[in-house]
Amino acid sequence: MKRTLYIVRHAKAEDRSAFMSDHDRDLVPEGIMASARMGRYLHEQGIHAGVLVSSTANRARDTAKVIAEQMGIDPQAIVLDEKLYEGGPKAYLAAVNSLPGDCESAMIFGHNPDVSYFAEYLTHQDVGSMSKGSVAAITFDNLNWNEVSGRTGFLAFYVTPKELLKQ
Repeated sequence: MKRTLYIVRHAKAEDRSAFMSDHDRDLVPEGIMASARMGRYLHEQGIHAGVLVSSTANRARDTAKVIAEQMGIDPQAIVLDEKLYEGGPKAYLAAVNSLPGDCESAMIFGHNPDVSYFAEYLTHQDVGSMSKGSVAAITFDNLNWNEVSGRTGFLAFYVTPKELLKQ
């Protein structure tokens, strides 16, 4: 069975402030629009995710909600994983390895540099620094989620919100 993981970096958020915790930073209007554009694009491409997992940080959670809404997925179904906030790539791997076996595709929403490192770890391909709001699709052939590890995936596509503006 072929499985697909969509790794999503949160969209543009408020700047860091001495008056606000990093965890509580919200999306700015540009980030909300970019998330909606990405969600519509994914929906138009016929992409569906059986499970959505997000960092608990406002900006990641809200990116997940907007994309889910555009894809026709109930935002209440998003699984929040506090370990994805500052947990490093190991937290992302743990989240993927614990996905249900009957799930063919999943989305995971998080933060840089972790999401970029994670995509490169899975594929051993140069992804670079993922742009805000971008999506990397990684496929796995004949693997269960609990078997996913380094160099087991293939980068199917990488798309940014800015690229979608050109279409």
